[in-house]
Amino acid sequence: MKQIPMTMRGAELLREELDFLKNVRRPEIIKAIAEAREHGDLKENAEYHAAREQQGFCEGRIQEIEGKLANSQVIDVTKLPNNGKVIFGATVVLVNTDTEEEISYKIVGDDEADIKSGLISVNSPIARGLIGKELDDTVSIVTPGGAVEFEIIEVDYI
Repeated sequence: MKQIPMTMRGAELLREELDFLKNVRRPEIIKAIAEAREHGDLKENAEYHAAREQQGFCEGRIQEIEGKLANSQVIDVTKLPNNGKVIFGATVVLVNTDTEEEISYKIVGDDEADIKSGLISVNSPIARGLIGKELDDTVSIVTPGGAVEFEIIEVDYI
C-alpha cells in the first residue's frame, strides 16, 4: 500500500478520533446492543438493527483510521529548511494577478483538507499546480471558472 502523507496535526487528529471510537463509541454501541437484545425478538427489533448498523460503521472507521496511520508518512515541515519551494505541509500566500486578491492555503493530507479553513488536499488541482513552484513564481491554476493566474508571494514552513 502506498504511503499517505499527513501533517503532525493530521496524524494527531486521527489518533484522537481512533481513541474516541475505541474507548467511548464502541462501548456505547455494545451497551445499546445488549439493551436491545433484552427486548426480545431480534428479527423485528429496530433498536437492535440500528445498533448493529452503527457498530458496523464504527468498526469500519476504526479499521480505516488504523490503516491510514499504519501507512502514514508524517511530515513536519517546521523541521525542514525553508528554501522558498512549495512542498507538502507548506503554507502558501498567493495573489490573484487579475484581482490583486490575496489568499492563503496550507497543503495537507486528504483527511485534513478543509477549504473553509484554508487547508487544501495535496491531491487538489490547486496544490498539484503549486507543488514544486517557488517564491515569486507565477502559476496558472485551472478552476471551474477557467484558468486563474496567481503569484506566490509567501511560502512558510509553519
